[in-house]
Amino acid sequence: MAAVRAFFFDQDGVIIDTERDGHRVAFNRTFKEFGYNIEWDVDEYHGLLRIAGGKERMRHYLHTKGFGVPVKPEEEDKLIKKLHKRKTEIFIELIESGQLPLRPGIKRIMKEINRLGLKLGVCTTSNEKAAHAVTCGILKDIKFDFVLAGDVVKNKKPDPEIYLLALKKTGLKPEECVVIEDSRNGVLAAKAAGLNVIATTNVYTEKENLDEADIIVSCLGDPDGEKGVLKKGGKNLSFNGVIHAEELVKYFSRDILL
Repeated sequence: MAAVRAFFFDQDGVIIDTERDGHRVAFNRTFKEFGYNIEWDVDEYHGLLRIAGGKERMRHYLHTKGFGVPVKPEEEDKLIKKLHKRKTEIFIELIESGQLPLRPGIKRIMKEINRLGLKLGVCTTSNEKAAHAVTCGILKDIKFDFVLAGDVVKNKKPDPEIYLLALKKTGLKPEECVVIEDSRNGVLAAKAAGLNVIATTNVYTEKENLDEADIIVSCLGDPDGEKGVLKKGGKNLSFNGVIHAEELVKYFSRDILL
């Protein structure tokens, strides 16, 4: 049996390029609905992405720049939860409307993973409802063994807690698993758990230091669509702009099986 037995996917920026045109838009619409004169532009939101988790992002902004009106400390938690609940509803509407397409190669490689009989999971700090809107909506024909999302763990990435939980749920060893991430926080979290890591870059993460990843590509690629560019690693990996699950199994199993 191949040493690699599971693939774990981050969601935002990996499965769907959600950050710029999804989460950012949903945050801004929520602020407007609640009467706050706040609008996160593309560059400002890029900076906020260094903070993992939507509620944490809003809390940081409240503490550093404020919402333009006083917020009593005893009302902060309730307000952040209300804002995040509405933001999630708007975000899910964006997904269900088809405005946020899958990134190149995602459905293809997931189908390959299913055909190989490997375990497949999602590990994201995104809200649980948002994660299920993706996995049970536009990816409804993919078999997932688990979806870990939102507050299922106490510590957000770069803490490895969510990946350690994935290992516990699958009963697998770190070297038997491959993670697809897009951000430095995600790569650090996966590596801290001892996992093999592929980084797929996007407009927000293409300039981040992702050197800890074993392989870095611009995207996973589609035979009849956008092709990926190999940026790091992948020595002896059969790659022509499209990464296949079977090739990754061979690549990451090679040293173990020798």
